[in-house]
Amino acid sequence: MSDAQVNPLKLAILGFGTVGSSVARILCDAKPQGVELTHIFNRDIARKRVDWVPANVTWTENIHDVLSSPVDVVLELAGGLNPAGDWVRQALEAGKSVVTANKKLIAEHGIALDKLARSKGCHLFYGAAVAGGVPVIPGLQQGLAGDRITRIEGILNGTCNFILSKMEDGAEFAPILKEAQALGYAEADPTEDVAGFDARAKLVILSRIALRADLTTAEVPAKAITEIAAIDFAYASELGCTIRQISRSELRNGRVLATVGPMLVPKTSPLAWSRGTENMVLVGGAYGGDVVFSGHGAGGNPTAVAVISDLLAIAHGSRAIDMPSRKMDVSGDFLLRHYIRFIVKDRPGIIAQIAGALAEQEINIHAILQKPGHTKANLPFVVIVEPCASSVLKRALEKIAGLDCLLEPTLDLQILEPEPEV
Repeated sequence: MSDAQVNPLKLAILGFGTVGSSVARILCDAKPQGVELTHIFNRDIARKRVDWVPANVTWTENIHDVLSSPVDVVLELAGGLNPAGDWVRQALEAGKSVVTANKKLIAEHGIALDKLARSKGCHLFYGAAVAGGVPVIPGLQQGLAGDRITRIEGILNGTCNFILSKMEDGAEFAPILKEAQALGYAEADPTEDVAGFDARAKLVILSRIALRADLTTAEVPAKAITEIAAIDFAYASELGCTIRQISRSELRNGRVLATVGPMLVPKTSPLAWSRGTENMVLVGGAYGGDVVFSGHGAGGNPTAVAVISDLLAIAHGSRAIDMPSRKMDVSGDFLLRHYIRFIVKDRPGIIAQIAGALAEQEINIHAILQKPGHTKANLPFVVIVEPCASSVLKRALEKIAGLDCLLEPTLDLQILEPEPEV
């Protein structure tokens, strides 16, 4: 009989929401060897209590009941920076291992927490913090540890992918956002998702593991998907592309290029095939080439699977590989083609003025697209520019913004493709 069967690890769940209850359900139904659920912590436990949890499990609203107990592993599934961050630190200080799905906490404080865990002889596992049930983090930490990763591109937010793939089929943003909220894919305040903040935190974590680059969320530019309209998918299709929220990080010339936002994605790319709440991550290695991770990244059950997998790794003696990261210069200035959509009150000379502002910044126009069927009083058209840095294009667009013919702010999207050799 193994040690895991004789002395199972005692577990406490912090947070009995969507993920916490899914984790408890797997523990109660599957009864994995080597672990035993002993505590559940949540506010208002009378409302949360369920009859399928064994009667010997202690339900509590007092976090100290957990932290002062002989629990071996704390499953932090409440989320957010505080008070969850304090609970994780206190658990590690007490020598308890921690499994968490908290991407905000790991993005902001993961390095310090990992050092604390190692100093106390315990573990900090967070495989569920990125892409839910898709094993991206363990895949990077173990399966690809022997490679030198130079590039990450991915769809890291299921909510945005649900919205944009529905818009690709002809829907408008606002009603699809309401549908996502009704289905539980989006919060009542969807800012974290649609503004790119959720995906940015996940990109920071992946960059730390894969590229060994210590980034902060503040260093990575993020752009919202809220200005995307149906007309943009029509133009994108003409270019052989669709639109997805892409998180991208790459090592280049001793620095990190990183950004999050909606981009035109060629339909030949696997990222264009991702629909609904699916997550997808493409990892480029110097020796092993490209590897794709794909699957359902949202929802209680997929995330719970990742949590349980981390838990069982601890129970059966696995240790995370120490992959130290270092501070590097960070820039969002990818050298790429850009899609720029204008909506104007038409008059002679508009193209000449736009071309002049671009030429001042030494930006060349690659193509101009204008679909028929729109009135001159509200005319959309698109300019594709040749590869240029985002910061340089921004200066040109600031000048163009002063034109009196513009009816709406311009929409500027990068076109996802390899950077040209310079």
